[in-house]
Amino acid sequence: MREFSLVVARIAWIALAVAVLAGSGVAWTTYHDLDTGLRRSRAIPEDAPRSADGLNVLLMGLTTRRDLDGNPPPDEVLEMLHAGDVDRGGYNANTLMLVHIPDDGSPATAMSVPRDNYAVLHGVEGSPREKIKEAYGRAKEDEERRLVAEGGHDAAELEWLGREAGRRAQVATVREFLGVPVDAFAELSLTGFYHLAEALHGVDVCLNAATADREFSGADFPAGRQRLDAAQALAFVRQRHGLRHGDLDRTRRQQAFLKAVLLRVREQGPAALGPVVDVAKRNVVLSEGWDVLDAARRVTGVRFTTLPITGTPEADGREAMHTAVGITLGRLIAPKPSTTASKPAPTSPSPPPPADGIPCVD
Repeated sequence: MREFSLVVARIAWIALAVAVLAGSGVAWTTYHDLDTGLRRSRAIPEDAPRSADGLNVLLMGLTTRRDLDGNPPPDEVLEMLHAGDVDRGGYNANTLMLVHIPDDGSPATAMSVPRDNYAVLHGVEGSPREKIKEAYGRAKEDEERRLVAEGGHDAAELEWLGREAGRRAQVATVREFLGVPVDAFAELSLTGFYHLAEALHGVDVCLNAATADREFSGADFPAGRQRLDAAQALAFVRQRHGLRHGDLDRTRRQQAFLKAVLLRVREQGPAALGPVVDVAKRNVVLSEGWDVLDAARRVTGVRFTTLPITGTPEADGREAMHTAVGITLGRLIAPKPSTTASKPAPTSPSPPPPADGIPCVD
């Protein structure tokens, strides 16, 4: 089993933190306020394939700096993001993670899908084979061109309808690429992550060595355990330049951040999530009909892993990915004893977490 391996980015922790919220005795009125205040998307149609053995939730972290109505953040916030101008990065889904919550009460499995996998982009004009992260933004652009030609839509409506097309395309693309249903999803933007980290007033992380990337992410950290403010937290989960394994080390950073958030909430109780509620309502989108509280009550624990990078612009990597997903779910959720040697899961071992629960990463 691989704990604290790769995964998660801007959005994963807020969805999983609901599990902590639900299990910490938070008043129903507090949860109800959060649940009813979040925007809901109809990007997953009622007749979409559904899981037979649990619930699959897709967590999406977008590169966009714009809010849900398409407005840019204030200049002072944009400066703190250290991520270039407001439209840099477009609407790529740079973070994609599928969380499987089984019906049998065993721990959930959170599987990161690397953004550089090549896949057929379902819901995008021409169904091109491109990096899987591009489905959202490409579909959004297609839909907005159609709506502008149609006429009669204001800017906020164009933004929402375009993003609904992006969500449909990203969900469909991930579903077909992984070969498993997607029952629900949650979405958060780059700016949304910053505001949520800000609401938590600091999170502890640990680094194996000092590292810096002042040009791209703004990262500049000493070795050892340290508390990050919102801007530092964003730099921490965004940095890939200067790291030996690039994007893979970045996903380890994101995983470590998620673990730190969950530990902090457990230690401090519901009060740690109180300031997050209003921020979440302005930045998080959930799929229509998803009962987050019910899902949270079913989570007995979470095991983290990452899937491999497969496929090229010329070659289809779905078969290899389907195999990897099957191995991951089989080994992490319902491992069975075997008398014969088996192929290792598509992840490498990682050291056990330290006693305080916060893993040190590169």
